[in-house]
Amino acid sequence: MAVTGGCLCGGVRFTYDGAIGPAGYCHCADCRRCTGGAYTLSVRLLTSGFEVHCGSLGSFTKTGESGMPLTRHFCSSCGSPIYTSSEHRPEFIHVKAGVMDDPSVVQPAHETWTSSRVAWAEIPSGITSYERGRI
Repeated sequence: MAVTGGCLCGGVRFTYDGAIGPAGYCHCADCRRCTGGAYTLSVRLLTSGFEVHCGSLGSFTKTGESGMPLTRHFCSSCGSPIYTSSEHRPEFIHVKAGVMDDPSVVQPAHETWTSSRVAWAEIPSGITSYERGRI
């Protein structure tokens, strides 16, 4: 299955052709810090099918609580996180779900590091919601 995606400013564009793996929520503190949210949601893809067509990616490597170094790749212009890679499993990358052009390809299957989940990660039922903005 071919999918496309890109960053907020449109400078980075990618395509992927291959099987789309499971998506997973990660609640670790590093994922919260790099996304600015309660968790990250990433889709596992085969590295061999992924190609960045334009734009410049920056990267940052940090050893996580697992003891494994993870490299986070992001748009050098707008800072949008694009994917995470690991030397431990070079055949896979984990593309951030929000950068996919077609969000229907994202099928969450699991969550990890739930011991680090923050209490406000779940949206309470009955909370006021707005279809678009608040105004």
